[in-house]
Order: sequence, then C-alpha cells, then structure tokens
Amino acid sequence: MSKTRSSLAVRIAAVAFLGFAGAAVAQEPPMVGGAPMLPTMTIPENASKADNLTTLVAAVTAAGLVDTLASDGPFTVFAPTNDAFAKLPAGTVDNLVKPEMKDTLTGILTYHVVAGNYTANALAAAIDAGGGKAELKTVAGGTLTAMMKDGGIALMDAAGNTAMVTQANVTQKNGVVHVIDTVLMPKA
Repeated sequence: MSKTRSSLAVRIAAVAFLGFAGAAVAQEPPMVGGAPMLPTMTIPENASKADNLTTLVAAVTAAGLVDTLASDGPFTVFAPTNDAFAKLPAGTVDNLVKPEMKDTLTGILTYHVVAGNYTANALAAAIDAGGGKAELKTVAGGTLTAMMKDGGIALMDAAGNTAMVTQANVTQKNGVVHVIDTVLMPKA
C-alpha cells in the first residue's frame, strides 16, 4: 500500500471512530445534547431537541434561517455548541441576536454551512487529496480550511482560529451535521 493510501486509510479510520464511537450495533440514532438525532428530521428540527445547541438554535431563529436550513439542501453544517458560543467575548451573542445585527449574524451562521453532503470520510478524502488541507466554500461566500489534527478533523476560519469536530456524521433528512467546539468567524 502506498504512503498516500496508507495515510488516507488511517485518516478515514480516525474519522470513522469519531462518528461511530459508542454507536449501538442496532444503528441507534446518534445522540447530540442528550437527544436522538433522527435521519428523518431536518437540521433545525433535530438541533432544536439538543440541549447543547440551544444558543445556535436561538441564533438561527433570530437570523431568520430556520426555513432555509429546513429546505431540501443538502447542507453540511458545522454546529457550534453552547460552550463554543460561551468562548466568545462577553456580550457578543446578546449583541448579535439584536434585530439591527441580523446581517452580521446571518453572515456568521452561514459561514458554518457548506452546500452539499460532506461526511467525515468525504472531508478526510478531500484533505488527503489536497495534500493535508481542503478548502470548503461556505454559503456565506467565505472559505473554511479543513485539516487533520490530533486524529480528528479541524476547521480553520479566515482569522486563523481553529475548531475541532467533536461529533461527526450526524445524518439529517437534508444533510449532515458535524458538532464543533468553537465558533468560526468570516473575514470582517
């Protein structure tokens, strides 16, 4: 096996572990924030059940993006947890959900969305094909850089901040969600 194929196999195995660790043999739906994520439900329907995504759900609602994220897609969403939002400077979230900040909030949220259905295996393959990095064009028009880091998938934003995928491959009716530990920011 060539070094490239071996490297890809190791990366895919690591990513598969992220997505399937602890999964029951009977293919139980993955749990996010204590709630089952059903593949028959849309991204907003599932996210609204997860206790660790309440800030994201409130922001998506304030930005008027619920209907968009409930449409056919498919979408790949990198979903920051409540803890990820809590890392932002004090008052940032409260400020962003104000009606006069809707355009800014929409830009930040759509920076976490990529058109298409990118599973962790597809991301790992793109990273390998890109020589260690893959550029993902977001719905906001910006670019996220995906890479392997510490055995998992990391995303770097326009400012050089990095988010780790903490839960991969949460399949939805209209795409896939990867839970992340940091809010990503587009260029100002």
